[in-house]
Amino acid sequence: MKKIISCLYLLLFINLVAYSQQDPQFTNNMFYKLGVNPGFAGAENALSGIILNRYQWAGFSGTAKTLVFSFDAAVNVLGSPGGLGLNIVSDQVGFYEDITINANYAYKIPLAIGNLGIGLSLGALNKGINLDGESWRGSDDVLEERDSDGSGDDLLPQGEVSQLALDLGLGAYLSSNQYYAGISVTHLNQAFIRFDEMATTYMVRHYYFMGGYNIKLADPLFELRPSFLYKSDLAGWQLDLNTNLVYDGKFWGGLSYRINDAIALLMGLELANGLRVGYSFDLVTSAIGYYSFASHEIFVSYSVNLERNRNQKYKSIRFL
Repeated sequence: MKKIISCLYLLLFINLVAYSQQDPQFTNNMFYKLGVNPGFAGAENALSGIILNRYQWAGFSGTAKTLVFSFDAAVNVLGSPGGLGLNIVSDQVGFYEDITINANYAYKIPLAIGNLGIGLSLGALNKGINLDGESWRGSDDVLEERDSDGSGDDLLPQGEVSQLALDLGLGAYLSSNQYYAGISVTHLNQAFIRFDEMATTYMVRHYYFMGGYNIKLADPLFELRPSFLYKSDLAGWQLDLNTNLVYDGKFWGGLSYRINDAIALLMGLELANGLRVGYSFDLVTSAIGYYSFASHEIFVSYSVNLERNRNQKYKSIRFL
């Protein structure tokens, strides 16, 4: 009976991860657009990088931990304006341990209403299952049901297994000094992953719509910057509504509401020309909040316009 219960628990968790958490979510999504939209590459006409760490559902066994390293730059390829970008993402949810590396290229088209980037993402996804990992060791329901002789349950994966798969994405990103809008799809090829004869999964396509606007207030030192990110896999959806109040282009604070999931506090500052630090605190409002109180996210980013004199004042462009 214990083996049956542990197996059912495993299957339930795999189902939740496979269809609800294939793509990691970020509260500071207005600062990290390249992760879901390759059309963003080079949109800032600068060399930009970001390191982001998210710790989701603090206090919950098997909590999601995500680490991101990403950078992009404006380039000219054969005389045509464009952008290049790179994403490296480590995402751990329970006994799932995924590492994604993808390269992005965007072709830029100047329009009367702004600059349009049409982008392609090409990369590799390493999806792994590790029931012996330390992050999952606290879940007694699964690990402590092993046979007393240490042989384990044949119905559960033993040790660590992983598979590598090709991962594709497409996106379009339109931006100006006042607004941005984007549409994209990840896991375009819906890669099929087989761990063994009994354990298989595949990557579901995820669709994203994003947008934001800069609103000048009566006091020229203040700007209001509302934005949104809509996510769907055609089976479910999620919507983030964000608003940041920015003072003097260097300090910001705001709120984010993820419908039926969390309310978040946003804050950050520019420490030096182009160097920024941001933090968000998510108060969980969904049913999982009974077991976990909050999520935390922190990032450090840097942008430099290579065509500008380094001694000149840097104009904030991270929101655009």
